[in-house]
Amino acid sequence: MGKLARASQIVTKYVSLWVIIGALAAFCYPMAFKPLAKEIPYLLAMIMLGMGLTMTPDEFKLVMKRPKDIFYGIALRYLIMPVVAWCVAKALALPPELAAGLILVGCCPSGTASNVMTFIARGDTALSVSVSSLNTLLAPVLTPAIFLILGGAIIPVNTSALFMDIIKIIVLPIIAGVSLRLTAGKYVTYFQPVIPAISVILIVITIGVVVALNAAKISTVAFIALLAVIIHNLLGLGLGYSSSRALGLSEPKSRAIAFEIGVENSGLAAALALAHLDPIAAIPGAIFSVWHNLSGSILAAYWVKKDLSRSNTTSVYVEVMSQ
Repeated sequence: MGKLARASQIVTKYVSLWVIIGALAAFCYPMAFKPLAKEIPYLLAMIMLGMGLTMTPDEFKLVMKRPKDIFYGIALRYLIMPVVAWCVAKALALPPELAAGLILVGCCPSGTASNVMTFIARGDTALSVSVSSLNTLLAPVLTPAIFLILGGAIIPVNTSALFMDIIKIIVLPIIAGVSLRLTAGKYVTYFQPVIPAISVILIVITIGVVVALNAAKISTVAFIALLAVIIHNLLGLGLGYSSSRALGLSEPKSRAIAFEIGVENSGLAAALALAHLDPIAAIPGAIFSVWHNLSGSILAAYWVKKDLSRSNTTSVYVEVMSQ
């Protein structure tokens, strides 16, 4: 198990690289991925099962201890990203399918990578895990409702079908994972080190399938879709951090909220788009999956470097003053 754990660390450490490699492979060799199209909901369900296996009661106890922090995280999450997506779609005059896909990304809950990036950036990891867990559990109600309001005027929306798919893809697998952890905790703990790596592999496959299904169309909309995703993501990270600070949250808490807002469950958005919208609506989700890992990693590294620089400056100041 030790070797598997080390291999798992390598896989999770370079998640951005694997996502990019997988997307490029799918674009160049789409026929290798297309047969898995019908398996996307099951792949995402397995990812959510892995999330459930990592959940503990302590994550939900935080709601009672710090309700204000949790409320801010969830409220900002479901306010900022959907509205920003709608504004970006209007500002760039995106085609209806792409606009709907971008808004759907904004309406989905935060991605599990937000917890890893928060940890790397020395943010409040406990807050990040709690907010991502709760906004994921709220997704069956909030995602279809918000998407109906913002995307319903752009493209027809079957909210009841969206609701049922989110229940099947997110809620039921998470409940199954939590139940397994409670009833077979000994075995789950044994396999815990490799669960993140399995999730990464499943995410890469999912993104690859979405890219493969849209390979012929991506070249025609790649630039405008990429631009929309970059603006959406960067505004989400920036507004998430700045609004948290404006509300009086500490630096570690604000970093956590920034990632909870800017890092999406874009794989879910892509799957829902393929099932309920035009296939081209899945492109923003596929691109977002690649981009937010890159931008999030860069931001986390920047914050770590900033902390180290501040620490070194303080040490030098103290040393000079002591002489």
